[in-house]
Amino acid sequence: SVLSRCENQITILSDYSEEFPDTDEPVWILGRQHHLNTDKSKLLLDISARLWFTYRRKFSPIGGTGPSSDAGWGCMLRCGQMMLAQALICRHLGRDWQWEKHKKQPEEYHRILQCFLDRKDCCYSIHQMAQMGVGEGKSIGEWFGPNTVAQVLKKLALFDEWNSLAVYVSMDNTVVIEDIKKMCWCPPQSSGAPHSSGHLHRSAPGRSKNTAGFCTGWKPLLLIIPLRLGINHINPVYIEAFKECFKMPQSLGALGGKPNNAYYFIGFLGNELIYLDPHTTQSFVDSEENGTVDDQSFHCQQAPHRMKIMNLDPSVALGFFCKEECDFDNWCSLVQKEILKQQSLRMFELVQKHPPHWPPFIPPTKPEVTTTGAELIESTDKLFELEEEFEILSV
Repeated sequence: SVLSRCENQITILSDYSEEFPDTDEPVWILGRQHHLNTDKSKLLLDISARLWFTYRRKFSPIGGTGPSSDAGWGCMLRCGQMMLAQALICRHLGRDWQWEKHKKQPEEYHRILQCFLDRKDCCYSIHQMAQMGVGEGKSIGEWFGPNTVAQVLKKLALFDEWNSLAVYVSMDNTVVIEDIKKMCWCPPQSSGAPHSSGHLHRSAPGRSKNTAGFCTGWKPLLLIIPLRLGINHINPVYIEAFKECFKMPQSLGALGGKPNNAYYFIGFLGNELIYLDPHTTQSFVDSEENGTVDDQSFHCQQAPHRMKIMNLDPSVALGFFCKEECDFDNWCSLVQKEILKQQSLRMFELVQKHPPHWPPFIPPTKPEVTTTGAELIESTDKLFELEEEFEILSV
């Protein structure tokens, strides 16, 4: 009954959102500029196209006997799902893709949604993320921070062959160009190699041979940069650089919020951040027999929430997606020009070579196992032993 009251209160509170004010200032949403006076409708369409993941209830218990709702604890996991989903949209559909209510969507769109359904056999489900978090020292039902969710996504991506992402999570506020290029360049794979779908052991129907592609060169990069932008409050010196990140065409926004209250930040207007709020509890949605998903509850169709940047907790994680090597090279140039050269106190460092005092960089690889991905995640003891060995090698 306590959980039920909590769910109802969260839903009521998050139903409130404020309309955009009349202003000449531009609005930036994940690398795209909008002007309220001339294209407000395009702005709202751009925001509603982003996949919106919220608390859910009535899904199968996590681990068989765990919680069947993530209300009250899963908000950062949902924000991590939203950031990753935006990367997959860019990967398969492109940044210019727009969602329209009741309009038929491409097969790839439904396959992306399937990756995040609240089922144990979906590669980025709340079940997979919560159980993988155990290896990061988080009990199922415990709140994650931005860095923890980044580490979980990095590990789960190793089992996702369809999207074939290289996930790089920076250490010590430092992005190493050499390490990223070493991780993203990979040799061609055999054309007969199997590809997994959004489900770990249940393929989506009607799969096209051209939707995923094989790794024949640059592996699409999901770059996550966990940061601490102050001690108890965000340091004002970082504000302009932080806002600049949302202007970059590679932007996936930021994970953050307030203590134990996570949001997915997708842009800004003036000194206010624009975010998608996961604190609404909806019922579990499964895929249809034909592989499609009823997607009405996966898009926020109201004016988004805003908050003053100075109210942001200093613990955040920036996200960027680089589909091709030229995208990454362009991102490096933008960072040098717009962030590093402008700041006396830098948000993070971008270096060419691997620091000599760091352990050698070893690109992460999927542990060799004979079971399916779903069975592997369920057998957490064996997985965590493999992860500990892998972490020692890859730190």
